[in-house]
Order: sequence, then structure tokens, then C-alpha cells
Amino acid sequence: MAQPSSRQGLIDYAKRQLGYPVLEINVADEQFQDLLDDTVQIFQERHFDGIERMYLKYKITEDDVKRGRARGAGESLGITTTSATGAGTTFNFEENTNFLQMPPSVVGVNQIFKIRSDTVYDGLFNIKYQLFLNDLYQFGSIDLLQYSMVQTYLEDITFLLNPDMRYRFNIRQDRLYIDTDWATTTAGDYFVIDCFRILDPEDFPRVWNDPFIKRYLTALAKKQWGQNLIKFQGVQLPGGVQLNGREIYEDGQRELDEIRSKMSADYEMPPLDVVG
Repeated sequence: MAQPSSRQGLIDYAKRQLGYPVLEINVADEQFQDLLDDTVQIFQERHFDGIERMYLKYKITEDDVKRGRARGAGESLGITTTSATGAGTTFNFEENTNFLQMPPSVVGVNQIFKIRSDTVYDGLFNIKYQLFLNDLYQFGSIDLLQYSMVQTYLEDITFLLNPDMRYRFNIRQDRLYIDTDWATTTAGDYFVIDCFRILDPEDFPRVWNDPFIKRYLTALAKKQWGQNLIKFQGVQLPGGVQLNGREIYEDGQRELDEIRSKMSADYEMPPLDVVG
């Protein structure tokens, strides 16, 4: 079937692209499974269609607050000490190891929303609300440019008084370190995490029919096929047929290089410009 909708269907598609059943594809089923796992991993980590943007909500517990405050409350929870010796002196470094264990499906974190706003926007009588309330009935006569500039100025004040929450995240650790003043957090509050989560092909079968996955798996299988046959280079088969594993291997490698060279232009999310 030209539109695979399952794991095995995609493997059968790749075999047909390589010449099966006219030709015998000298790649073991176990190798096809490994190649497909590699293809899905590349798709989920680098293809813009392999992820989805999510907002995860985490309820802060009393244990989280205790680990975060650590020595500030006379405790040592969440603290590790690393020592280094040099010039006859021992240097001790303390690290707060309080983190949130993220689901393995999360591959990136964009931001953590603020738990509370500052006094500029807080409460019924906040400045922004009062400005909007007083000017709402005069929008036909007020200067919208001036109004926009005032709102921008208030945003700047908020940014200075209540900056965005700092965090650290690494996909290989599945740990989200939140560098905040845990003394200001309360059990029962929520962290709202703006993140990217991979698409599981088992939940979304249309992933198996993605053009990138089909091309990439076929090229990987061709390379593996050639690698399996390289050891038989120059062996003469009955009828004068001679195996040429090296050429199959190089052909597969060339196709992979072409796909990877187009990765950043056609498949990846564009990198954000650094403005300084």
C-alpha cells in the first residue's frame, strides 16, 4: 500500500521501494526495526511536523517547596556538594538539585509562565485596568498611539519588577530545573509550562505516511543493505552475477546526504535570530 498506516506497513513500503519482491533485500527484520526507530527519532527531534506545542500544568507540592528552599529553612534537601582541589586548597560548590521530572515525550521548553503578576497589573485597581476603564468610552477621541506607548511602558515596568522565570532543561535528562525564589511559591500553586512534545506514531498513524519518514527509511535501508553485502564484494554467483554491495552502500549514503542537506531548509523549524 502506497500510504502506510502502521509500523509494519512502512517497512513493507521501504522494501518495495528497494525492489522487493523482484529482488531479495538482504536486510534482517531486526535491522529494519532498528532503522525505523532511528528514522522516527530523527523525525521527532528535527522535523517541524514531528512535534506539537503543549501547555502542561504542574501543581506545586509541599515537598517541592521544601527542596527548593533547601538551606534557606535550615534544611539540606535538594543540595549536593562538589569539591575540587587545586594549589593545596579545596573548593566546595553547592548546587540546588530541585527539579521537575518531565515526561519523556517533552523535547523542548519555551517558557514557564509567571505564577503572580506585580502590583502594576495586580488586583481590581491595577493601573492597566484603570487606564482602560477611564479611556474605554473615549476611544473615538483619544490618541491610540499615546495609549499604545503607555501600555508598552507598563510592560517594561512589569518586566523589570517581575522578570520571566529562569529555567534549565535538557532533553537527555528529562529534568526541568526552575531557578526561582522558592520562598515566594506556595503549595497548591501551578507552574504552566510552554513546551514541545513529540508525536507518537502509535497515537497518530498518519505519521507513518509522512514523505520524509518514507524517504529517510528507504535510504537507511539501502545503506544497510549495501553494508551487509560489502563482505561479499567480488564474489561470483552462479550465472555470472556479481554482487556489488559497495555501490548500493554509496548510493544509500548519497541519498541520506541529500536529505540531511535539505533538513534545515525544508523540514526544520527556522532558528530564532539573536537580536543584540
